[in-house]
Amino acid sequence: MSSYLNDNPEIKTIRVAASDLNGQPRGKRIARRYAQKAWEDGTRFPFSVMNLDIWGEDIDDSPLVFESGDPDGLLLPTERGFVPMPWLSNPTALLPLWMFHEDGRPFAGDPRHALARVLDRYKALGLTPVVATELEFYIIDDRGPDLRVPPSPRSGKRRNQAEILALRQLDAFDQFFTEIYDACEAMDIPADTLISEAGPGQFEINMMHQSDALKAADDAWLFKLLVKGVARKYGFAASFMAKPYEDYAGNGMHMHFSVLDQQGRNIFDNGSAEGSEALHHAIAGCLKGMAGSMLIFAPHASSYDRFVPGAHAPTALAWGYENRTTALRVPSGAPTARRIEHRVAGGDVNPYLLVASILGAALTGIEGKLTPPAPTHGNAYDAASPHLPTTWGEAIAAFEDCQMTAQIFPRELVANYLATKRQEMHYMAELSPEEQMQLYLDTV
Repeated sequence: MSSYLNDNPEIKTIRVAASDLNGQPRGKRIARRYAQKAWEDGTRFPFSVMNLDIWGEDIDDSPLVFESGDPDGLLLPTERGFVPMPWLSNPTALLPLWMFHEDGRPFAGDPRHALARVLDRYKALGLTPVVATELEFYIIDDRGPDLRVPPSPRSGKRRNQAEILALRQLDAFDQFFTEIYDACEAMDIPADTLISEAGPGQFEINMMHQSDALKAADDAWLFKLLVKGVARKYGFAASFMAKPYEDYAGNGMHMHFSVLDQQGRNIFDNGSAEGSEALHHAIAGCLKGMAGSMLIFAPHASSYDRFVPGAHAPTALAWGYENRTTALRVPSGAPTARRIEHRVAGGDVNPYLLVASILGAALTGIEGKLTPPAPTHGNAYDAASPHLPTTWGEAIAAFEDCQMTAQIFPRELVANYLATKRQEMHYMAELSPEEQMQLYLDTV
């Protein structure tokens, strides 16, 4: 039996789950008495489950469904092992899984395997990415017809204004955030700094940098489940939707990364504020692949509402030093900590696809010794730089045509993801804005 279950006899039920292409957890509930079998042998469900649309429906004409007989894949535990689910009333543990073929081959349509594939490319070169994420989310009272800020548990008041870095916002929901931190500790999620952000009821949490990019993506995926679950215990929603309020800032998921060589040295550091040639090659690769990866950074119909000039989300293919108006920012600080902050993605992303896309593009730039354009100074919204795709349809076309995307991701995953997004775009056209809001608010 797993040591975790031996050490936690209070656990009553087990969930086993893997991430589908939309980042949705798909899996089963298992009685504790049968957890040993899941731990040792894994479980099974159809390959097609990893390729459902946002409603949880099969993809029309998918080769994974009727054409192939809708066969099962083998789901095996990840390196993570069991983690608690503190937001549930009964003591429960989650066993994260990823999908394989019966003969042991990774299933190419699994987003976690896509990230592992990119990391294998780094390992072959003796390189190790160091990754951290920043996740923005809103807490929302969605019990009525209109979305509102939850009332403060301390004062009973609703503060309907932006409160950037306001301690009173953090204090107002102190018990909620204390429970979040306690749960992160129990789940081994390296949650660090929490701040209030630019929208009413909006917050951002930073994860510590770590040299295990798979775990960093796991942490982001699990954190989203955790925050949504704990919020419902308190009677409100936590939403990573890209733009829940038309008049306020959207939710982003920024990613910071650097790369270590075999001696543990940061290859982006050359002792200067400008950074090394490797830093500039990585920037060039990220810029080259950015338009083609927009469908990953902005995967849903509502994702494109976030990209408004002057609204804290980048719109141009630009980079700069200590410049938050650009898509790529090189933060200041000690040269040994030189890194890239990728600022494009919304909070509604699949973390595995996000990390794979960014690291894959950066490595392409490093391997090809690509050269970036000059850094942008001042307001990038006013610059003449090329712009990112601004609609879902444009992003789908760019993803399909992008040669770098085809190099980073397996052909099967690219085809499945395109089919998913085309089906969603087709059916989303039938929904009103209010219906789209109800769909995305809790789901993504």
